Amino acid sequence: MSAAEDAAMAAALFAVDPAGLGGVCLHSLVQPARTQWLEMLRDLLPPGDPVRRIPFNITDDRLLGGLDLTATLAANRPIAERGALAAADGGVVILCMAERLSPHTAACLNAVLDSGAVITQREGLRIADQARLGLVALDESMHEERMPASLLDRLAFLVDLNGFDLRTPVTPLHDREQVESARRLLPTVQIEADLVAALCGTGLALGAGSVRVSVLAARAARALAALGGRRRVGTDDAVAAGRLVFAPRATRVPQPNPSEEPNDEPAPRTEASPGTDRGDEPPPLSPPAGDGGAERGAHEEPPQPEDVILAATQAAIPRGLLARLRDEPAVRGGSAPAGRAGALRLGGSRGRPAGIRAGASRGNARLNVMETLRAAAPWQRLRGRTAGKNSRVLIRPGDFRTTRYQQRSQTLTIFAVDASGSSALNRLAEAKGAVELLLADCYVRRDLVAVITFRGRRAEILLPPTRSLVRAKRNLAGLPGGGGTPLASAIDCAAQLGGQARRRGETPLLVLLTDGRANVSRDGTGGRDAAQADALQAAQRLRRLGIAALCIDTSPRPSAAAAEVAAAMQARYLPLPFADARALSDVVSAAAADAGR
Repeated sequence: MSAAEDAAMAAALFAVDPAGLGGVCLHSLVQPARTQWLEMLRDLLPPGDPVRRIPFNITDDRLLGGLDLTATLAANRPIAERGALAAADGGVVILCMAERLSPHTAACLNAVLDSGAVITQREGLRIADQARLGLVALDESMHEERMPASLLDRLAFLVDLNGFDLRTPVTPLHDREQVESARRLLPTVQIEADLVAALCGTGLALGAGSVRVSVLAARAARALAALGGRRRVGTDDAVAAGRLVFAPRATRVPQPNPSEEPNDEPAPRTEASPGTDRGDEPPPLSPPAGDGGAERGAHEEPPQPEDVILAATQAAIPRGLLARLRDEPAVRGGSAPAGRAGALRLGGSRGRPAGIRAGASRGNARLNVMETLRAAAPWQRLRGRTAGKNSRVLIRPGDFRTTRYQQRSQTLTIFAVDASGSSALNRLAEAKGAVELLLADCYVRRDLVAVITFRGRRAEILLPPTRSLVRAKRNLAGLPGGGGTPLASAIDCAAQLGGQARRRGETPLLVLLTDGRANVSRDGTGGRDAAQADALQAAQRLRRLGIAALCIDTSPRPSAAAAEVAAAMQARYLPLPFADARALSDVVSAAAADAGR
């Protein structure tokens, strides 16, 4: 089947069993193919099934339900309000911009998809509503942002529409009558245990997620059989379900069974027995002579279901993906990088809302009036509130609620450039070009750049933290070179700048361009051994401050001294003897992306 037919089949199967299959992750930008797919799904669903859209930043009271403030104040008693998930019971929820979903909201959706109900206790109310529904997650991610893996694990189908030809429409393979007939037949459809085991083995061989994904594949096979009017799942249904569910999730190449690997040694040849016409065919291993003339070779074992499903799923994986998976290491764990703009910071009065905190407003925290009223409303009767036109809401200190915000901190990239020796001119030219290239990105990201140069007896801040490209060019243009290498002084100066940036809420990143051969100690005196010891001590202090660093070795050949300094500060060491401005900019940009981890 083509990609368009797979997308149409996924829509039909999801329409047959929305709650059982969990949902569909629709990876696509806003384009005609996505609109056609959503319209096709609406046409396949029964008219009475609700279809609701929810934003990625929906609040808990809108998602799960909570206190109806207006009704509560009017009735003088707590009155609950149904959330969007309970209102969509029996239907489908469309989640917009799912790649930006917070882990908290994803956890709420996971709990509802698992239990089929909204069960929560908040604001003095216990909410328990049925919410058997399916989820369509619209994923518009391009680069770093990804949907939470825990939510993807609960969605049966991952459909990618980005590669679709705009001139090729996404047309349905089934109609609403077929879907409604399959819905009625689905509870009676049975699947054999060997097919379930084959699906589980296929998912395990391809590394397609947890066992929950294999359960979804089995449910998809039942939906396929129901859509075909069959009460028992066949091998073809399991093959098609495995291809739809497992192929987009494959993360490793299946390992062949050693017992089934072909033997490279040729089989011994024996002469055919008289009276037989076998030519060059090797003799059978069994049965022995005297078996009553049983026909040889007639009892070959049919292929196992797991082998058939695995082969079909591998054939559906995009070309070249398995080769890349074979060459790449295992799937990396951990969270996505925080981005080039720095780490996430909680608190303050700006940024994206990140939850509610109980307590009075302190400092620059913002008082959330609506949440404060919600907290006070259930207690009005106990506080002696009397009904009347001029009655007031009685609020106590424990009712106050403040809003927490999160925002990306700025990244301060500190260039510490070795201006000593005969190669200073080349190194400064490269640093100047790299700073100019990075400043172009800083205008967009609102990041800062600083430059420290060290030569002679001490280091100095040539360019304080700035975003000004003109100022950077002017300060770097006439920088002289030559003299000793006060490496310890440069690292101390960078640590001071980084500490100040941390106190301002910024994320510092040190880029040290040097050959590592220090020959001027902290007090300005000469002596290579003492200077190297001071440099290592300063590097260890920088490491204890937790400042991310990148050490670029600018010597003609990789220097052991530079590698030792990089190890002392736990910096990424990069020997780059013939670096140009573009190479330095690319390396620093990659390091800045990891600075907020």
